[in-house]
Amino acid sequence: MASNSYGADAVPTRGRPSVSWDRRDGHIAVTIVALGLTAIAVGMAIFGLPPFSLGSPIHELGITCPFCGGTRSARLTTQGHLAEAWRYNPLGILVVAVSAVVVVRAAFGAVTRRWLNVAVQLTPRTRRVLLVAGLVLLVLLAIRQQMRADLLLGG
Repeated sequence: MASNSYGADAVPTRGRPSVSWDRRDGHIAVTIVALGLTAIAVGMAIFGLPPFSLGSPIHELGITCPFCGGTRSARLTTQGHLAEAWRYNPLGILVVAVSAVVVVRAAFGAVTRRWLNVAVQLTPRTRRVLLVAGLVLLVLLAIRQQMRADLLLGG
């Protein structure tokens, strides 16, 4: 069997993740994005929110989106105020938590020169199910955020 980017023993089979320790980071793009998001969140925790609105033009109409409150939520998460972060947007907590895990993985890999790589080969049906589930969760989050429009658009 030919070796792939995840190591010789880590060929993913449908639906089952393969995990390997390799000499290179097989998820460099994810690592770079996580490092950037972590730097932004920590920067906001230290220096505060940006002095300008990050809201979309629809805010002028009193309409929120699923991502409204995400910036404030990420800042509050990095400051350890999880209940308040949840009020603004639970997605902010998730993004900060996942980014932190990826940054710890990157730090471990940089120090040990051993990178944890995970690969999953999904069936077309599983991809469709995950896409539909993601869209349903996004719609539910959009409804939740609109119910908190006064909080999100007021501050």
